[in-house]
Amino acid sequence: MTDNRVPPPLLAGERETLRAFLDYHRATLAMKCEGLTDEQLRAHSMPPSTLSLLGLVRHMAEVERTWFRRVVDGEDITLAYSDVDDYQVAYDASGATRADAFARWQAEVEHSRRIEREAESLDTVVHASRWDTDVSLRLVMVHVTLEYARHNGHADFLREGIDGTVGA
Repeated sequence: MTDNRVPPPLLAGERETLRAFLDYHRATLAMKCEGLTDEQLRAHSMPPSTLSLLGLVRHMAEVERTWFRRVVDGEDITLAYSDVDDYQVAYDASGATRADAFARWQAEVEHSRRIEREAESLDTVVHASRWDTDVSLRLVMVHVTLEYARHNGHADFLREGIDGTVGA
């Protein structure tokens, strides 16, 4: 694996730090998938789980889409992989390809970056309908970063199971 991740700054403002940690975790997921075939990316962890690296990429596209486009930007759009708001559909990567999953994920990341950049401040308040409460952009950025961190832990185990690669 090639580690092209940019480490978060040790001294920076809050917004720059949050942005950097989120991008670092985005890059970590991409790095965990580097050099693998579509078949390897679809490989399941262990029965009965159907978790796969490609499923994680698809899931994170949904996370980005939901939190930044639907919640922060207020777009009235369906999920990327389900028109009935079934978040589990993204995990089924049985017919998925790297090209499609990564293109969709990267497009959602770019939307997220634009939405975050255009927001006036981290104190911007939006309504999270699934939680039926108002939240700040700060909370959204922290929550999405935590989603990546948690799933990157899964990606560590998945990658090790595929080809023995560990670390980072």
